[in-house]
Parts: sequence; structure tokens; C-alpha cells
Amino acid sequence: MVESQDTDRRTEPLPGGLTGAAAEREPATESTPARGGSGSSRPRGRPRSFDRGTALEKALLAFWEHGYEATSVSDLTRVMGIGAPSLYAAFGDKRSLFEEVVGVYDERYGSFGDRALAEEPTARAAVERMLREAAELYTAPGHPHGCLVIHAAANCTTPGIEASLRVRRKANIDAFESRIRAGVAAGELPADTDARTLARYVGAIIQGMSQQARDGATREELEALAEVALAVWPRARTDRDYAPSGPSGWPGRMRAGMDV
Repeated sequence: MVESQDTDRRTEPLPGGLTGAAAEREPATESTPARGGSGSSRPRGRPRSFDRGTALEKALLAFWEHGYEATSVSDLTRVMGIGAPSLYAAFGDKRSLFEEVVGVYDERYGSFGDRALAEEPTARAAVERMLREAAELYTAPGHPHGCLVIHAAANCTTPGIEASLRVRRKANIDAFESRIRAGVAAGELPADTDARTLARYVGAIIQGMSQQARDGATREELEALAEVALAVWPRARTDRDYAPSGPSGWPGRMRAGMDV
């Protein structure tokens, strides 16, 4: 059965035998002497005793290493160093925590693609920079290899999470396509360039680089892969790119419409 957002709350055992949902309904209490000397208990908010940013970073690394589905609430509370009630109080449920983690990942680690598309003068230069920076990020020490967004989708059966990750990947393809179309309009690419197919090609290379990094590929190996990928990048046509009719029967066929 597909694990839902509420399942994460119910199924994680908590101290005292409470489940996640029950723990959220159970207010934190401290014994406070009443006026007149008699003791009584009244609900009082328990101050948060952990650094939220540090806990969030630890959750990010856990999801990055293991993916969404394989990371349980118990795993998260262990690496974050907090109890399940504190996790729910600070972040909501597992799904809400993951969505916040992905936002932090995009800002801190995954924005290199957007910067390359926005800052480089041509679509080819943007893709080249993006692939080289992916090779560096996906193999850098200090965090899991590969891309969190790509890896988290592996074997994900939670519909809302799977759909949100698919939307993110599609948005990347759309951004590639938009930049490629701008390149066509500027004359840097042939007018008949299939922008959507080329964008999907770039996406496939990046996703493949992520998996290769997970499998142990080095930065140098991924950079070599990027060079091969760029070798087939279309370039603008000139009169010299057309050869006369030959035995192939294709008059005016481009002699060098691609770089290979």
C-alpha cells in the first residue's frame, strides 16, 4: 500500500507507546506548583532545544543519500538528533520536511543550471558550463554523490512526492528548451533544430551523470562524458556546410551540420 503523509505520522512509534498523530494531539506538560502549595499540571509549550537549520541540513543529507522512500521518520529523528514530536512540531510530517529540504537543495546546490542558462551568451556555452558544474557537484566530497532530486525519485511510490519531483524535472527540460529556442532565434543554431528533442537530450545526459556519480564515476570521467555529449551539439550553418550532390542521392546535404 502506498505510504501516505498521514501514515508517516501514525506508524512511527514514539516514547510511551504514542504514535506520531497521537503525539501531536498530546500537549507537552510540565508539573507546575499551583498557588497555595498544591501541585498541578498544566499544558505549557516546550521550548525548542535544537537548531532548526542544522537539523534541516542533516535531513537533507539523509534524503540525498537514501532517497525519499527509503528514509523513514525514525531515520530522520536519529540523524537530526530530535524526537518525533519535535520533528512534527518544527517541520510538519515527513512529506512537508522533504519539500522544504528540496527547496533548500535547489537554492544551495541545484541552482548552477539556472545560473548557467541565464549568464552564458549562447545555449551551447550554457549547456557546457552546466555539464561541467554537474560533474563537479555530483562527485564533490562532503555530501552524497549525484543529484538529490533525481535520486529521491528512484523507487518512489508516494504519489504526491513522485508527481512533484516529475514536475521539477519537466521544468528543467522546459528551461533547456526555452534557452535552445532563443539560440535558434539568435542564429547560433540551425533554424530546423528540434529544440524539444535537444532539451531532452541534455536532460538525459544530466540524469545519467547523476547515476554514474552514484555508481562511483569520478569528476574527470564525468567531464569526459560531457565532452562527448557536446560533440553532437548542432551549430549554425553556413554556405560551406553544404556539399554538392553525391552518390548518396542527397543533393545539398549538410556536410557538417553537427560537430562530428
